[in-house]
This record gives sequence, structure tokens and C-alpha cells, in this order.
Amino acid sequence: MTIGIGLLGLGTVGAGVAAILASPEGRHPLVGHLALRRVAVRDLGRPRPIEIPSELLTTSPEAVIDDPAVEIVVEVMGGLEPARSLILRAIAAGKSVVTANKAVIARYGEEIAAAAAERGVYVLIEAAVGGGIPIIEPLKQSLGGNRIQRVSGIINGTTNYILSRMADEGAAYADVLADAQRLGYAEADPAADVQGGDAADKIAILAGLAYGGPVERSAIATEGIDRLDARDVAYAAQLGFVVKLLAVAERVDSSEVAAPLALDVRVHPTLLPRQHPLAGVHGVNNAILVEGDPVGRVMFYGPGAGAGPTASAVVADILNIAGIRQMGGADAGLDPLLAASSWCRCVLVDGSATHHRNYVRLLTRDEAGVIGKIGTGFGQAGVSIQSIIQFEGQGGGAEIVVITHEVQESRFRAALATIEALAEVDGVAACLRTL
Repeated sequence: MTIGIGLLGLGTVGAGVAAILASPEGRHPLVGHLALRRVAVRDLGRPRPIEIPSELLTTSPEAVIDDPAVEIVVEVMGGLEPARSLILRAIAAGKSVVTANKAVIARYGEEIAAAAAERGVYVLIEAAVGGGIPIIEPLKQSLGGNRIQRVSGIINGTTNYILSRMADEGAAYADVLADAQRLGYAEADPAADVQGGDAADKIAILAGLAYGGPVERSAIATEGIDRLDARDVAYAAQLGFVVKLLAVAERVDSSEVAAPLALDVRVHPTLLPRQHPLAGVHGVNNAILVEGDPVGRVMFYGPGAGAGPTASAVVADILNIAGIRQMGGADAGLDPLLAASSWCRCVLVDGSATHHRNYVRLLTRDEAGVIGKIGTGFGQAGVSIQSIIQFEGQGGGAEIVVITHEVQESRFRAALATIEALAEVDGVAACLRTL
């Protein structure tokens, strides 16, 4: 039985998918049963990295969805609209959807999942997070018997490339970003990557799967690397840490039953001890660390973007749907693990109530007693200090770097406000989280 595939978009990922379908030799035998039936493109005359028969091309994505020969719709066009509306149109037409669109799923995943469940079709999203790294299906199935305590990851290749070079070369953020844009690792407008939005989309999806309920994307505390100073990367290295843009989702209440389930979900630059499993993830690679009971720690590592890795994940989802259709037919019903409907209500806790370790760099006068006053300021607020070190500053001043033990965020911020008001302190130059 041949299964017809409709492709919305023929850019980097779309061309990668088409290339796999056009060359099934040496792949899983089921790939040979997939046939590209219709492809929506923006410009029919544009040169393409793969040759597609002209009769398959159209500028109307609706024509792809409405074509009776198309049984599975693959959305790789990106953006919020018309992608969301097209996915819902395909669902309404009774067609399963495979998408790599993290932005749509992070914001409208609940609406899309409800529509798919009502219509009895699949919407599979393996390619939306981690490129070629298989993480979505393991969270749904392989790790389904675990109580997930934390999901943390380096899930943006652009920022990881920038941070890796800043650490290795001592280069300034702006210089490395310019190189990343020239090499094609960063977009001309890199805001979604460097300001943390891309990672926030992805951790919203992972949190929803790991904890069984949708997470409000707009409520995720998000900080990028666009204000990171190379000086802090260098100081971190001297103290035994590496700086990574980390996306984290973790239980705040670890009790067995909690309704709603309280979560701390956030994205921010983080100091990781060198021995931490994520500290050795370099370049454009991604990694996701899942910590659960009883499995312990499991890490998924690999290329986080690009035509090949992302297309691999897309085709894996197509094969899942195609396999079910071949084994049970179109009316066999949904596999509850593959569909992974929500079973829990999740809420994000107030950030001021969360607990973290912190790195702070203070600009101060180079005077006797400054470190003592800073220590007193933290101590009076109940903030325990792990280490406090003075570095030579610029213009005759000093730079004092403090790493705290774990403390409630509101207490830490109160201490920082008190210290900032000291006459000897010129300002807070940097404040980062630490694991």
C-alpha cells in the first residue's frame, strides 16, 4: 500500500524530506511505500536543491491539503500563520500531520491536540525540538513509566556555538555572532535565538510532554545571551564552570500526587560545573538531560538543526503514522502513547518563590572592607555564600564575583538591592544562575 505525502514548504528541511523519500534504498522498507503527491512552494520558478516534477508543485498550500491523494500532511514552512490554520485545516480534513513548527506547537499545541483527538488523527512533532535528536517520542513512550523530576537542555545550536567560541577563544559576543551569521549558523535577525525565545518554545513543548499538561508559553521566564559579557565567561572558566544557555523545566512540588502540578520553567544563561553532563556539549550540538524516578539521568545528544537531522526526525514521524496505517488501517484508532493526550494540569510558579544558586559580578571601589560589607549584606538577608573573589577591575576599581548557595529568589534579590545601595558598590555588572 502506497501512502501519499503532501509537503507544505520546500526550504532546507522540506528539501531534506523530499530527498529521503526519493531515495528509499538502504532505509527502512516502509520508506519505499511513501510517495510525494503534492508540494506547496512560494515561487514555482525558483531553483531548488532537489528536482521535483513540475506537476507536483503548487503555490497553494490549501490545494495540497485538499488533494485526495495526500494522506499525511507535512508542515515545514515555519511561522505562526498560515501554518496554524493549515494544520487545523488538514486535521479537519481527516489527515494526520507531521510538523517541525516549534512556535506553533508551543503556543497552540493544546488547540491542535484537541482538534486532532476529536477527528481521530495524529499530529506528530519530533522535529520541533532537538533536530535529529529523538526526544519527543521517548518522553511520550520510553520514559512514560517514570516520574519526571527535571528536564534541562541546550536546545539552541546558534547560542551554543557562540558560547563555545567565547569560552575557547575569549572572543566578544558581537564578534562571534557576526561570524555565526556569515557561516549561516545565525539568521540575519538572530533575536529568536540569542534572546532565548527559540529555546523557550522548545522547553514549553518538552515540559508539556514530560509533565502531562500544557505550559503557558508566555509565562516562561526567558533571558538570552545578547547581554552576556566575555568577562563573565572567562571568570566562570577560572572558577571551574562553563556558561551555557540552559532551558529547564522541573517539579517544584515532588509529591506523588499534585493537582495542579507546580513547575518552574525557565530559560537563561547558566554556569555549569565542568563535570556536569551538559558542560561538554559544544558547537551547534544540542543535548537534553532527563532526570526521573526510577530511571535516574538519561541524556539525548546530537545535531540540533539542519536539513539532514531535522528531515530525519520528520520522516521518523511519517513512518510512525504509515506503520500504524499499514498494520491496522485508517480506522484502527489512535495509539494512546503516540497521541499522548494531556492527563495533568500544570501551573508555573511565581519566579520569586523558586530556589537557585547565583553568580554575581559587582563593580566596586578598590578599598579595604568592601568584601566584608558585601558579605554582611548577603548574610543579613539569609543568603549563604559559597565563594567570593576579587578581580582587578578597570579604571582603578575592583570586580567582586560572588557565587551563592541555593536560596529563594526573592531573598536573593532583596540582598542584591541592599548591596547595590552601598556607597562602595558602583553597580551589578552581571547576574547569572548557577548549577
